[in-house]
Amino acid sequence: MDKLKMESKDLVNENIDRIQEFFPGVVTESKDKKGRLIRAIDFDLLKQELSDTVVEGEKERYQLTWPGKKQAMLMANLPTTNTLRPVQEESVDWDKTENLFIEGDNLEALKILQESYLNQVKCIYIDPPYNTGKDFVYRDDFKQSRQEYLDQSGQVDEEGNRLFQNNESNGRFHSDWLSMMYPRLKLARNLLREDGVIFISIDDGEVANLRRICDEIFGEGNFLGTIVWKKKTNGNNMGYIPPVHDYFIVYSKKASDNCLLGLPLSEEYIEKKYSNPDDDPKGRWTTTDLSANHKGPYFPIKNPNTGELFYPPKGRYWVFSKEETLKRIADGRIIFGKTGNGRPIQKKYLSERTSVRRKAESWWDKHGMNQDGTEELGGLVGTKVVDHPKPSKTLKYISELSTNSNEIILDFFAGSSTTAHAVMQLNAEDKGKRKYIMVQLPEPCPPDSEAHKARYKNIAEIGKERIRRAAGKIKEETGADIDYGFRVFKVDSSNMKDVYHHPHKTTQRTLQDLITNIMEDRTAEDLLIQVMLDSGLQPSLPMEKKTVQGREVFFVAGNSLVACFDKDIPEQLIHDIAEHKPLRVVFQDKSFQDDAARINVDELFKTLSPGTEVKVI
Repeated sequence: MDKLKMESKDLVNENIDRIQEFFPGVVTESKDKKGRLIRAIDFDLLKQELSDTVVEGEKERYQLTWPGKKQAMLMANLPTTNTLRPVQEESVDWDKTENLFIEGDNLEALKILQESYLNQVKCIYIDPPYNTGKDFVYRDDFKQSRQEYLDQSGQVDEEGNRLFQNNESNGRFHSDWLSMMYPRLKLARNLLREDGVIFISIDDGEVANLRRICDEIFGEGNFLGTIVWKKKTNGNNMGYIPPVHDYFIVYSKKASDNCLLGLPLSEEYIEKKYSNPDDDPKGRWTTTDLSANHKGPYFPIKNPNTGELFYPPKGRYWVFSKEETLKRIADGRIIFGKTGNGRPIQKKYLSERTSVRRKAESWWDKHGMNQDGTEELGGLVGTKVVDHPKPSKTLKYISELSTNSNEIILDFFAGSSTTAHAVMQLNAEDKGKRKYIMVQLPEPCPPDSEAHKARYKNIAEIGKERIRRAAGKIKEETGADIDYGFRVFKVDSSNMKDVYHHPHKTTQRTLQDLITNIMEDRTAEDLLIQVMLDSGLQPSLPMEKKTVQGREVFFVAGNSLVACFDKDIPEQLIHDIAEHKPLRVVFQDKSFQDDAARINVDELFKTLSPGTEVKVI
């Protein structure tokens, strides 16, 4: 019976495995700081494997680098023993909802979600700190010990020291921001589906650097475009050209036509784009070019009204053959301008569209502005508690553009949870079943802020309350039968004592303290969630608690996982659980009186349910 790891994946060793598969000769042995042998990569040999010339030393190459980049890459690969702890009292409709709100450091949260949501997320939207010199940036301290990190609960201390104001006088102004963003984007990419997309809000200050690190992480060929979003009507007279815009940088995991679905055709769009001035029996139509830039037919088309001959523009060709062109002219599908005296163009009928969606364009000026977001949030929570929140209308467009009705949307800089609001609004409008995951650090509200005066201790509290109130408003206005709930989790240290993860650190003193390897303040529900995450199960799955043979037994998603953490489990309970033929079953070490009892459980499952994976913590 194997023990569960109860920590996130070791990405360093996974990456070494991948390299070894292709270049086994570059994997060697080295020693860590404690003198233990570990696998390592001989990078000089790897460079030579990837070069068609003799590698003699460093050469200039196209790249973006900064002080701390290697540390940022290391942070993305380091595993975490942290976990998510359920907070049912802050949740809404816990038993039925599939939405998540995670309170804590988003770097840790992304690591924790790696196995459960690998290749599962269709759309990620983030609005990270813009690095204006006034925004607060996450400080990922590479030197602090694990205990120092846990003393901060993975979040902030009373003075909020997990965040710092990255003033322009700081010599690492751009470097600190890039080091903060790099590991989070690297981990986020793992969560995206093959056709998944990420939208990142940014301003002029870091847009160039953001493009460069995204080119490196997602691949330059997976850049889908930049959307310029008009965020306000008038500039504030700051700078040589006062800005009234921000950007949405858009990348995919693997660029294809399936990444962006397009936007539904609105009545306004149809009215503007399609008309029927000649009472064509086929109905409303618009016009498009008759030529293309790929090689094709090349011949003169004669205007039957004027006799003028027209050739394709330079470097272009007609899209139809001569025979097909003449047929379409006779059918009225090719016309010569609205007056009949111009160049040939083709009619496109609304009734013949194969898609009811249209491509998004790079200029957005009718998709909500900052003022709309501020007024919207103020109307929900009663005061101005967050500066410049994005309007839900904008985020609804992004969700509409990138997701079908039953997909996952992630926002790991959730702020006031505009994304969750937008997802609920869109689901209410199109009867969708989209699910959201919000992640937000409990960033303290300054004592003199409107948020603090309204009794909000931190930004995460504002986000949760916004979801509750937005849900009530949407339900009242639409009456839609959608998922209005959310499960709250908080990033915290492992439920297991340190000796579980680091048995080599055990001393005589710690052995005396180890009556159990589980932290004293942890519940069975805490253990269940960590086991689910370690097993690659999503914490949004249905969970049911039953009493079987006088013991507390959890059933997750039917028979996907059965767990019992009680002591002294009777043999009949094993028989009862085995009848369900679970895919996985997990017990606590102390569930068994001795090693013989554990071996007996293994043998019982081999006989009664051989397909069940049996684990202990």
